[in-house]
Amino acid sequence: MAAPAAGLAAEPAAAAPRPPGLLLAVEAAPDIDPAGFLVSEKYDGVRAVWDGHTLRTRSGLAIAAPAWFTQRLPAVALDGELWAGRRRFEDLSGAVRRAAPRQAEWQHIRYLAFDLPGVPGPFSARYERLASLGQEVDAPHFQAVEQRRVATRAGLQRWLEAVVAEGGEGLMLHRADALYTTGRSAVLQKLKPEHDAEAVVLAAVPGRGRHAGRMGALRVQTPTGRQFLLGTGFSDAEREAPPPPGSVVSYRHRGYTESGLPRFASFLRVRDPASAAGAGDQSRSAGVSQRGSAP
Repeated sequence: MAAPAAGLAAEPAAAAPRPPGLLLAVEAAPDIDPAGFLVSEKYDGVRAVWDGHTLRTRSGLAIAAPAWFTQRLPAVALDGELWAGRRRFEDLSGAVRRAAPRQAEWQHIRYLAFDLPGVPGPFSARYERLASLGQEVDAPHFQAVEQRRVATRAGLQRWLEAVVAEGGEGLMLHRADALYTTGRSAVLQKLKPEHDAEAVVLAAVPGRGRHAGRMGALRVQTPTGRQFLLGTGFSDAEREAPPPPGSVVSYRHRGYTESGLPRFASFLRVRDPASAAGAGDQSRSAGVSQRGSAP
């Protein structure tokens, strides 16, 4: 079995799981300038940290990977993702949760490393070391995630569009000059495609604070019957004279929560009520739209 990573002591077997300190991403603005960032694909996998002898989830639970899988991983602390391919998250999740690994399932799983938490210096230097490590380690299931510099916003959007078209989730942008830190930080940002959708206004909810005396949010309903409050994206004039019940509004969001509600929904415009019957969900990337359906 691989030796413990330098500076990392193996936990006693009886120790309770302790969440590892991880760098967590924030949502990127749709028009983020990629200057100063290294960019990679965002993989739809299971976050996994490697301490030189054990793979652990972000909550600190040990992952029961086969011995042949871990024996060939490098003896250095890694931050990465277990990945089984695009659109295969459910299969991956089932394999990772098992108390005893199934060899056939792990044959399709790779460990994609994207950082070296224990290596000092900026991310650009850590990535150079990680890329070299990816070449040195003789294990087909171990891979250093490729990072690229992107010159323009247009180039970033073209790449995002290509990744999403192939079934990917989006892109990750990591400040090239950032030291490794823990917690949620803007040095690491995730860029996902935006979605445009429509909903019917049920009521205007009175505002509070600086919006006291005018509309604070709209209670809206999607074509599938989901209700939620739409509270951002409005001008002062729109808050003073909100669209009446029965109006159809367009809004933009960044995917869905686990409960199926739009994430980071923001008002765009009022649509003709006659369009309510055809209200749907539209995915946008670099000016190209693709029809879909809301949950």
